[in-house]
Amino acid sequence: MTQRLHLVFGGELVDPTKNAFKDVNDIHIVGMYPDYATAYDAWKSEAQKTVDNAHMRYFIAHIHRLRDEKTEASPTEELGS
Repeated sequence: MTQRLHLVFGGELVDPTKNAFKDVNDIHIVGMYPDYATAYDAWKSEAQKTVDNAHMRYFIAHIHRLRDEKTEASPTEELGS
């Protein structure tokens, strides 16, 4: 069974019209979730807590899309193995 991992994270943005964080050291990692529905629930919960701050944004990253296991790894990736 293929895992479809999702990372939920957020923080304060420099400008609410862009996706650049004010301080990357202050990014709030909510957690890693096994499916989109669970990640969405976590995202919604955190986003609702900060609804009054226009600069705060939470995101869902589709971790499973970052790497296709059928594609050969680059030489740099192989160094980490």
